[in-house]
Amino acid sequence: MNEASPVETTKPRTQTPLAITARGLVKTFGETRAVDGIDLDVPRGMIFAILGPNGAGKTTLMRMLATLSAPDAGTATVVGHDLVKEPHEVRSAIAMTGQFASLDEDLTGRENLILLARLWGFRGRQAKSRADALLSAFSLSDAAAKQVKDYSGGMRRRLDIAASLIVTPGVLFLDEPTTGLDPKARQDVWRMIRQLAGSGVTILLTTQYLEEADQLAARIAVIDKGRKIAEGTSRELKAATGSGFLHIALDDAARMEEAAQLLERRLDATAQTSVEGAELSVPVTTASAANEAIAALIAAGIDVSTFSMGQPSLDEVFFALTGQVTDAEDEKEAVS
Repeated sequence: MNEASPVETTKPRTQTPLAITARGLVKTFGETRAVDGIDLDVPRGMIFAILGPNGAGKTTLMRMLATLSAPDAGTATVVGHDLVKEPHEVRSAIAMTGQFASLDEDLTGRENLILLARLWGFRGRQAKSRADALLSAFSLSDAAAKQVKDYSGGMRRRLDIAASLIVTPGVLFLDEPTTGLDPKARQDVWRMIRQLAGSGVTILLTTQYLEEADQLAARIAVIDKGRKIAEGTSRELKAATGSGFLHIALDDAARMEEAAQLLERRLDATAQTSVEGAELSVPVTTASAANEAIAALIAAGIDVSTFSMGQPSLDEVFFALTGQVTDAEDEKEAVS
């Protein structure tokens, strides 16, 4: 991707108190600048998503904000507490759910929550009451007596998030909250995230699913190679690409690559193949240019089954900003 100034859209409303502020955060590992001068403002009660390609630095940034890794430069506050000077106060106001469940698989769901509640200082009856309340809130009461090793992926993820909420945090960090879940389980987790935000919890999440950010986040920051390259609402990021997109499906999928090359020559833009491999999308500035591109495909004997023009999807915005497609596999940060 060519170096360019970050795309900055409208800032969050200044009258809303901020849960997280960061200025110039830097984290290096040897020669690698995993996080390279990132600024963030996250209002309280907001769902804020951080997107980026593999190795962009998302998890490293989140670990710094959660006091799990000290910044090499820059400043940040979380719920009004300085990240470096007041780490204990920050930790008392946050919770974090990582990419992998932090549960004892040999204990039941209820036993896991009771154990964690006791560690938080709840007495015996209070710990059991808190565990039962969370199991009910996360629709896990029927599985309370099951060992966690017998839970489905969606149930384990719900229990893992519940475990982060023994004490209701001011800020909840969610690192890839729905990785590996089926669509139904993902929808269940989305519902719970919305409910938490509705109760006033600030949520900072990283995700490899752009649909997830589109559905949940009030604001989105895109980072690449450790730098923030764009920030705004989903609508603002889509508008910032400066063009519409032509979407084309072919009768003969075997000619997809040939069609992509033709479109790229005609429109002087990079064509992107959908995840399913059934559709091409390419930036286009005018309807007449789109018509000419379609005519060129037909003239080359490439039959078009459907086509449309419209606002770019968040996937296409991501591609336009980073030059990379999203990966459906579990994200592995270059440095964690």
